[in-house]
Amino acid sequence: MLHAQLAWGLGLFLLVAGCSDSATSTSDDTPQQVWFEEIRESTGIDFVHSLGSKQRFWIPEVTGSGLALFDADGDDDLDLFLVQGADLIGEGGPTASDELWLNQGDGTFVNVTESAGITESSFGMGCAAGDYDGDGDLDLYVTNMGPNVLLRNRGDGTFENVASEAGVDNKAWGTSAAFLDYDQDGDLDLFVANYLRWSSANEFPCKSKLGSPDYCHPNNFDSPDSDTLYENQGDGTFRDVSSSSGIAEVFGNGLGVAWGDMTGDGRIDIYVANDGMANQLWVNQGAGKFLDQALLKGCALSGEGKAEAGMGVIFEDLNGDLKPDLFVTHLRAETNTFYSSGRRRFSDDTRKTGMAQASTLVTGFGTGAADFDQDGLLDIYVTNGRVGDAMPRFSSERPLAEPDQVFVGSGDGVYEELRPRGGLAEDFFSVGRGVALGDIDGDGDVDVVLQDNSASVRILRNVAPKAGGWIMLDVRTKNGTQALGAQAKLTQGDRVQVRQVQSAESYCSSSDPRVHFGLGTASGDLQVEITWLDGTQENFDGLTEGQVHRIMRGQGR
Repeated sequence: MLHAQLAWGLGLFLLVAGCSDSATSTSDDTPQQVWFEEIRESTGIDFVHSLGSKQRFWIPEVTGSGLALFDADGDDDLDLFLVQGADLIGEGGPTASDELWLNQGDGTFVNVTESAGITESSFGMGCAAGDYDGDGDLDLYVTNMGPNVLLRNRGDGTFENVASEAGVDNKAWGTSAAFLDYDQDGDLDLFVANYLRWSSANEFPCKSKLGSPDYCHPNNFDSPDSDTLYENQGDGTFRDVSSSSGIAEVFGNGLGVAWGDMTGDGRIDIYVANDGMANQLWVNQGAGKFLDQALLKGCALSGEGKAEAGMGVIFEDLNGDLKPDLFVTHLRAETNTFYSSGRRRFSDDTRKTGMAQASTLVTGFGTGAADFDQDGLLDIYVTNGRVGDAMPRFSSERPLAEPDQVFVGSGDGVYEELRPRGGLAEDFFSVGRGVALGDIDGDGDVDVVLQDNSASVRILRNVAPKAGGWIMLDVRTKNGTQALGAQAKLTQGDRVQVRQVQSAESYCSSSDPRVHFGLGTASGDLQVEITWLDGTQENFDGLTEGQVHRIMRGQGR
């Protein structure tokens, strides 16, 4: 088979050069505010993502890793799990482990990797947090260049790898993963996106437009994989139902995963963003069966009918119509795509959002939606980083580095790009990959943590000027576990907002599932309606702003 010797980013020079003015200038109506400050050094976190001693321009090296913000020790603040890379063929001596950092509640973190018993040192990709065994402690599933790892939280500050015993030591190239209760039986099942059926023997040389060695496009390998679905058996083990459910029937280069009721029928569906191939929308048919209806539902391809390089994904109400939409990050020269939710299908409304042109200049990976300035409108954070060398470069020292972007919600699904890019005092350049969102310092607003491929982790503290107060909901089931998949609707006066209780979005990462609402200029009593996974609705009143409220099923009306 003749492989096209094309690397990611080829053929884009003229396009980007033609847009170079917009890449470096600022229009008069672009918001000019500092929203974040980088505080990694003050937190004590010294994690550096590593690919080992030698890089060979093999495709796994450029995919990067994710991270998780979750409460590892049950003290109600967010701890940090960071997924590490490795040398792909074991050269260069011992490989560094993934790391667990505990939040001390005073703005600092302490590395407890060794004392927690974490020794995972494979070529890591992603992670998902969830209480799969229902014991009240959050566990971690870590995807690797096979085999994957299930770190069961013992509840005493230590973790043990039980992947083999639990039946989830998937040996494929796993990327994003998600804990979800697709069969609504009260325990968490597990979905794993897989990328390529790759080995070093399949690699071949590719070159950039500049004539230098570069990373090959994934479609050059012609080896997409199918994804994996595990059903929780309720006894600490899982059963692989990929084939019986229909999930294994379709192949793709899976990178991003989001889930929820995407068709309005009360069942949990699963969306997979594929790299260079049509995306998949696994519509839950009931009785353990799924059918890929992404093409029928309008979210498989762009509005122009093209397969795009799907990386990170969000499933949230991004245009304020109280129906969750899909947002997918892509390769430069492609737009990050906004699929708005309609009555029967999604539609590509990217051009209406105001984000299209800005996203063609960079390659988006991890992403997340939050009301960073608390005006009652969601904003979108995207971390960027190239996967192939091209001109013009943003950084002479790191050819793949690009600036991050913050898109400020202005209502009706329209967004404006914040300047300086990334919301810091000045543009900073990284090879951004995983992104996780959460309030790491306990001040009530949403912060950002991101993985920089082959560099230090980035900790971005939210310092955005606030347009109003906030409220946060920690939504729980009757047995006290996080109610993943529930929907929270907040009404205050004439303003209504809807959010998902969700942790598994972005790219290879897991965020805080607590639901944060900015209140803006709205006034009046706060009224919350929770729609539980089975469709039951419950109302909670008497909530005060500026607090985190634990919402327990059965305690409302």
